[in-house]
Amino acid sequence: MVNAVKIRAFRAIEDYDSSMRFVNGHRRLLEAFGVKEVTSANIDWIHNPAVFVILVESMEGDKIFGGSRVHAAGGTQPLPIEEATGYMDNKIYGMVNTLKQDGTGELCGLWNSREVAGLGIGAYFATRAGVTLSSMIGISSMFALCASYTVKFAMRVGCNIVTELGNNGTYYYPKSDLLATAVLLRDTEELSLAVPEEREIMFDLRKTPKQIREEINPLRKNEIQIHYDLKIESLNTLEFKHRIASTMHKSST
Repeated sequence: MVNAVKIRAFRAIEDYDSSMRFVNGHRRLLEAFGVKEVTSANIDWIHNPAVFVILVESMEGDKIFGGSRVHAAGGTQPLPIEEATGYMDNKIYGMVNTLKQDGTGELCGLWNSREVAGLGIGAYFATRAGVTLSSMIGISSMFALCASYTVKFAMRVGCNIVTELGNNGTYYYPKSDLLATAVLLRDTEELSLAVPEEREIMFDLRKTPKQIREEINPLRKNEIQIHYDLKIESLNTLEFKHRIASTMHKSST
């Protein structure tokens, strides 16, 4: 039984080795489920300055248990949800284009190893860390394309299903027998729809991004000690808003 883990965040381009460890762990898990083509598993993001990785690992750092990524709009790539669903429903492009003026992004690549399946380590806590990080990097809203079992995590942290997209918010993705749900967190700063206790924890993590917490997964009720380190030294919270503003100015001239 895993009793303690580290959850740390970093900009992908600043830690290539850790980014590749994330890639390899995610890829092995997808292949175990027979999924070989998924946009969130594309590794071009390693060179994208607008991507931040959340890595869940053992205390010794020798094992990776899972993680997630936050992609800010305004980097070198479209958001993964645009690439994944745009050919099925092009409304996603207009929605992202509107929201990116105030800073938007996506939580994606969420996974956990079979070793910690059911403990919430790679899904629940990595989702919380991603939402905490979102406002810290200066994005005001955040999309996610959720597997059926992770929708409940997204709702706890304040997301709503985007019923305007796909089939009432759902798509058959990444395979024809798997259903994914598009969700959107519309206020990363206030988290007005988050479960109150979850909102309080995320506010505390923003205030003190490096801390140790004794956590309880509210769905499984298992206890675990988590050593959080969500501070990113190179961060400028206006970086991506400036990138978007610059892009929009160039396109209008």
